[in-house]
Amino acid sequence: MRLPRHRRTLLSATGVVGLVMLWEFALRLGLLPSNLVPLPSSIPAEFWAEIREGIWLEVVLASLSHYSTGLAIGSLLGIAVGVGAALEPTFDAIQSWLARLLRPIPPLAWIPFAIIWFGVTETAAAFIISIGVFWINYFASYSAVSAVDDGYNEVAHAFGQGRFMARLCKVSLPAAAPGILGGLRAGLGQGWMTVVAAELFGIPGIGQRMMEASGLLATNIVVVYMLTIAALYALFDFLFMSVQRRILRWQS
Repeated sequence: MRLPRHRRTLLSATGVVGLVMLWEFALRLGLLPSNLVPLPSSIPAEFWAEIREGIWLEVVLASLSHYSTGLAIGSLLGIAVGVGAALEPTFDAIQSWLARLLRPIPPLAWIPFAIIWFGVTETAAAFIISIGVFWINYFASYSAVSAVDDGYNEVAHAFGQGRFMARLCKVSLPAAAPGILGGLRAGLGQGWMTVVAAELFGIPGIGQRMMEASGLLATNIVVVYMLTIAALYALFDFLFMSVQRRILRWQS
């Protein structure tokens, strides 16, 4: 039995508030080391200080720059390769072993090559982000298109729409749209998880700022940017879901 939406929202908010209160009380009672864990009540003041000094906006814009670039490249290539492999058996056979070979390699393992090829630049960060996003979209698109009922393609052939582009645009992509969009949504989160790691080797952005703060044991600043990432992802996810509902209106 599903809970009403308003009750579910209230319970979710209660859980968050309860965790913050438990965190605050544990520090004030000395159950946690105050020099290593920040008080939640100190976070708003630190956040405002970062904004007032212009640091917050600077690092967020820097991260958004290579995040959006890596997200776009990884998503487009992942969808293109995944859809192409699902539709063309020859191409699928050519790339299948390559996918099995490269997929287990984490994006962070490519950092040395990114630095060698692109230097310590935003291009290197975008490259690392795109790798993580690529595989999510590749497998989501491949699975979604492969799961399309062959009967749809037979109908398309019967109506003279048997060419590759006709099947792609009029059958495969519309039928597989929910799965492809699901991969895109997952890629939004994967991109943010990779952003911080991609910036740890000196690329300006949220990750670099967090590393600087952790080196000074300024854990309250670290938490500010952890919450910033969470807020940015929530915003992107909300906007994406709004667009997705419009795209998939034909299903309702």
